Amino acid sequence: MRIDILTLFPEMFTPLSNSIIGRARKEEKIQINIFDIRDYTLDKHNKCDDTPFGGGAGMVMMAQPIASAIDAIDPNHEAKRIYMSPKGRTFNQKIVLEYSKLDRILLLCGHYEGVDQRVLDLYIDEEISVGDYVLTGGEIPAMAVTDAICRYVDGVISSDSLKEESFSNGLLEYPQYTKPQEFMGLKVPEVLISGNHGEVDKWRKKQSEELTKKLRSDLLK
Repeated sequence: MRIDILTLFPEMFTPLSNSIIGRARKEEKIQINIFDIRDYTLDKHNKCDDTPFGGGAGMVMMAQPIASAIDAIDPNHEAKRIYMSPKGRTFNQKIVLEYSKLDRILLLCGHYEGVDQRVLDLYIDEEISVGDYVLTGGEIPAMAVTDAICRYVDGVISSDSLKEESFSNGLLEYPQYTKPQEFMGLKVPEVLISGNHGEVDKWRKKQSEELTKKLRSDLLK
């Protein structure tokens, strides 16, 4: 899996060098490349944004630097090109599994008031949103998408860990406990220390169903 990320702020992606994703990168199980869009502008002052036609607040990212960056990074359109946008399809576990089967993905991070529509029309395959709210840029959404997808690349996380987690089977994950058996007066449910794996499975399934009904009943529809 190769993921190319285009951004005006490459320093924001330091978290992808840590923890599970960082280890997977070092072991070359995944390849994540961060590209600075400013490196591709033709403006002598490295300018990548300008005022919007028609007026309005803020600045809009210019088409040329983004187009030049994509032409250089993915000249043969081998990657699925995705723009992180509040107007896009809402990201969910179904899309995670869909994208995890791809060999290559390119993520474009907008900033300010967004990007020139013409570069989206000419270069982007799909727009993806991480929720019905607006952030200052696409960097944090791009990190979330990258993290979610990379977890499903072979060898990044054990297959057993992926089987029983929230949304994997349409339900929220059951509660988890570890040592000690009692903490501040609260005890671990007896069934989890009974050694009866069949009863443990039943308990976990019931807990998942009850939590989903209580917290995310929309998932049951």
